[in-house]
Amino acid sequence: MKQSSADEFMEFAAGRTRHLFRSACLLTSGDTHLAEDLVQETLSRMYVRWGRIEKIGNPAGYAQTVLVRTFLTHRRRRSATERPTGELPDTVAAAQDLDPALRLALLQALGQLAAKDRAVVVLRYWEDRSIEETAEVMRSSSASVRTRSSRALAKLREQLGGSIAELIAR
Repeated sequence: MKQSSADEFMEFAAGRTRHLFRSACLLTSGDTHLAEDLVQETLSRMYVRWGRIEKIGNPAGYAQTVLVRTFLTHRRRRSATERPTGELPDTVAAAQDLDPALRLALLQALGQLAAKDRAVVVLRYWEDRSIEETAEVMRSSSASVRTRSSRALAKLREQLGGSIAELIAR
């Protein structure tokens, strides 16, 4: 990689790391250690392909795609050996305007979703991507994204019930 290209990547990485980390925290239900690993893996994959990625025109969008795919690959790889726990992991204090109780409730509810459902919710409602963009990132059909999105939101409503209204009212 040429020096100027390496400098461009470093500038890109410095500017996008925080946003990637916040998205990764949502994908991992607040597991900051795993989120850091996912961001590092994403940036390392981007670095290797940086010369070709620059031609895409939207490296930030591509980085989000790589992050989600890295997360899904990680979940497939480790799903048989991990066991859920009743305790919440360390959380990120990035959303200063959110009430801590609300943030914890949302992270816990996200953690109860399947990995693909969680990815759809993060892409559609956190990243504000269209159904088509989400389908492309997830390598699935638009209909599948709509179905997953609908079911995931229903599960979140079921898990949060009336407690979300109480938390928001504070």
